[in-house]
Order: sequence, then C-alpha cells, then structure tokens
Amino acid sequence: MKGSAALPLWAAIPVAGAAGIILDAAFPDRGWWPLAFVGIGLNLTVLIGRRLGAAFLVSFVAGCAFYLVQIEWASLFLGPLPMVALVVLQALFFGVGGMAITLAYRWVPRACSGIAGRLVVLPVAVAGLWVSREAVASTWPYGGFSWGRVAMSQSDSPIASLFGWLGVSGAGFAMVLLAATAVEALRYRGAPPLHRAAVPIALATVMVGLPSWPTPATGTLRVAAVQGNGPAGYFDSREPGDLLAAQLDATRPLFGGRVDVVVWPEGSTDRSPLTDPYTAAVFDEVSRRMGAPFVGWAITDRGGRTYNTEILWTDEDGAVDYYDKKHPVPFGEYVPDRAFWRPFAPDLIDLVQRDYTPGTTDPIFNVEGVLIGVNICFDVVDDRVLRESVLEGATAIFSSSNNADFGKSDQSAQQLAIARIRAMELGRSVVNVSTVGLTAAIGPDGGVLRQLPWFTSASLVEDVPLVQTVTPAALLGGQIELGLCGIALALLAGSTFSRSQKGEN
Repeated sequence: MKGSAALPLWAAIPVAGAAGIILDAAFPDRGWWPLAFVGIGLNLTVLIGRRLGAAFLVSFVAGCAFYLVQIEWASLFLGPLPMVALVVLQALFFGVGGMAITLAYRWVPRACSGIAGRLVVLPVAVAGLWVSREAVASTWPYGGFSWGRVAMSQSDSPIASLFGWLGVSGAGFAMVLLAATAVEALRYRGAPPLHRAAVPIALATVMVGLPSWPTPATGTLRVAAVQGNGPAGYFDSREPGDLLAAQLDATRPLFGGRVDVVVWPEGSTDRSPLTDPYTAAVFDEVSRRMGAPFVGWAITDRGGRTYNTEILWTDEDGAVDYYDKKHPVPFGEYVPDRAFWRPFAPDLIDLVQRDYTPGTTDPIFNVEGVLIGVNICFDVVDDRVLRESVLEGATAIFSSSNNADFGKSDQSAQQLAIARIRAMELGRSVVNVSTVGLTAAIGPDGGVLRQLPWFTSASLVEDVPLVQTVTPAALLGGQIELGLCGIALALLAGSTFSRSQKGEN
C-alpha cells in the first residue's frame, strides 16, 4: 500500500529537474547557499507517496539536472561524452537513494505515528538515507566521486561551524534533517501550526548558534605559494621546459625574502628532479635562494610504477620526502580495467596514456620540525586523506592542484570552497596552490587570508597559523558518517518489521 503523492508524476518530473538546478545554484561560483535547503526540500517533496519506479525516475531526473550544471567543467577536459557518463552514474545513485527515501516516507509514519514520528523520526531516517547515498557514491566504484555533496555548498553559510563538530557528512545530515523537518511541518496536520513550526525553528537555531570548535594557534609558518600560470593543461601547446620556466619566473621575485617554505603546485614541472639534472638544479636554486625547504612536484617513476608526486626538497639533501597522490582520478589520471573499457570508446581511453598508481606514502611532510599535511587535487574531496594527515600530527595543510584544464569555470571556485570547508572541518590553515588559480592561503576558520587572481603569474607570502587542537570531525568523522548511515538503515528496517507485525503491505 502506498500513500498519496504530494505531486502528480507529470508535475513531479519538472519539479525534480528544477530542484537539481536550484541545488547547484547554492554552490560556487554563484554560491547562493540558502538555495541548498530549497533544492533539498523539493527533492524530498517529489518522493512523497511515490511507487518505487516513479521514485527512481524523479530522483534520476533531479540527479541529472544537478550534475549536468555542477560539473559542466568536466567537458572542457575530455569532451561531453565522459562528462555525461559521469552524470548518469551519479544520477543512478540519486535514483536508488530516492527509492530508499520514498520507502521511508511510506513506512516510518505508520511504524511511528504522532508528531514525534513525523517531525523527528521520519526526518532523521530521510537525512540518514541521503547521507548514505552520498557515502556510497563517494567511495564506489573506483574510489567514488565525492564532488557535489550538499554540505560543500555551505562554505559561506552561518551553519559552517558544524564542519568542525560533524564533518562534511554530518553537516550534510543536519541540512537534510532541517529541510525534511520543514517539509513535514508543512504537511502534518496532527498538531497546531505553532507546534509544528517550533521543531524546524529550534533545529535551525541550534545549527546557526553552535559555536565553532576553538582552534588556538601555537605559532605561524611563513609560506610562499607560487602560481606560475604556465601552459599546464593536458592539450596546451608547449615545449619541453615551459612549465618549469613559468614556475621559476614567478618565483624569482621572491628570491632573498624570508620564508619558512616555498610551495609549487601540481603540474608545475616537465620532468622529474629525480632523473633530470636540470630540474634538480632548479629545485636546488629555489631552496638555496629562498633559504628554506621547497615543496615541488613531478611525475615520478619508482619501482616500475608511475606516481603523481609532491616532493620535499632541500638544496643540501635533495629529495627528503615524497607524497604520492592517493586518489588519482579514474578515467582522467588512470584507466581502471582498461582492457574492458577500451572497446566502448577507444579514442577517449587512449587519450589517457599514463596510468598513475594510487600512493601509499603517508600524507605528512616534516618541514624543519613543523608537520604539514599534504594532498594533491582530487585528494581534497577524500575525507580520509585529510583526516589521516591531522591525526598524524599535521598543524597545517598544503593542497596542490592543476586547474588549467578547466579554464575559468566553476571548478576552481568549487575546489577553493572545499579547501575552506576542510580548514573549518579540521581546524587547520590550508594553502591551496594551483598552476593557474585559484591560489589562496586560508585560515583555520575558513577565512581567505590572501588570494591570487585567476590566470596570473604571481605569488603570495603569508604567515599561516599553526594549530594542534584536534576537532571532533577530525577525530570521529568516519564514525559519525557510519553511525548516521546505520541509524537510517535501522529505522527503515525497524519500520519494515513493525509493518509486518501489523500485517500491512
């Protein structure tokens, strides 16, 4: 037996499409964060009272509409076909998640009736199922795709303090919980309007009023981040040495200045200093002329495998530590199961000629006694990589990327917003350094201390705070996500058992 739908299917489909577009507008570059709650609410409303097939359809439409505009920048790299394939995959996750949520709308109120069931238990189940869908899509297949989780729209929101307490998944849960509670407050007729309104209002008040986790600084680190604006795109025309020359030219004005460390981004060299004497000599010169350790980058071949590598370098000792990117992008930086996928699109698959191996090195550099967390590009959306660096003692984070393939699209703005969220979540300063932008130094409160403009050869020097305090999100982030997913599945399973006990269908 199913309940009556809040909207007929003919109306639900266009509303679902609009919901996806509205949800995207909450993310950078527009960054109209309140629209996230509107988009979530509409996504939920179209699922109420649906049969499973219709629930899958409307959620699939919402997912397609959202991701088509959210990651349109992906088409700038390899064209529209791979982007559409990724959109469809993520929309399939949306569809399956929508089926689970529509079951919650059907079963939970029958198992737990009354105002508590409708305004507390049901929204908790719905929010947990939403987070469960995001959690699965973020880890599977091939490491998943974490981009576009609803909480990543809230870098400038008054609820941003939630990140330090609950992490990205926990903040997303709170957002969906508020939207689901508001939807039920409008639908439920078993209590006076003021009583119904009190629950979402109280929840919103708690979310906005929660103080940020304290992150007292124990010192500062003077960081020079260099944005060379070289021809670093995959299809850019360049001669050997152009990337290295661009980075070196942007670094030279800093020579003689006092800094503690110099940082170059992913995509900043043509050859590895481990095998090319000239590149090694440039690394030596940067470290020597700056009188500081140097964090450079290269494609490295070690042990018969190819890695995307950040290198800690000094002019006295050369390479003293490595960080190999843990989360290379499938079908962008490597092709999983190449023999299987190549017959479907050989020209596209063959464009990815080099397969990076996922790294196993720890994400920590010891910069003259200061422990720094290190990650490369897509690593920034992987919760585990950044939490690992903080739990291993990192007092600040260097986030390196090459955004040259995406032009002045939303991608760089979205990535900068994610870096800001990581700063708030982990209570750490983040230096987000890119080949072409947006390069920025971010404080542990998520505020941008200094930022370089897009597609400009420039550098910034900033004293970033060092923090040793561990936030609840850093300590318990994985357990928080697992717990929320478990609660949702338990509520759904419990309501199913209750229905069977009552003999309902």
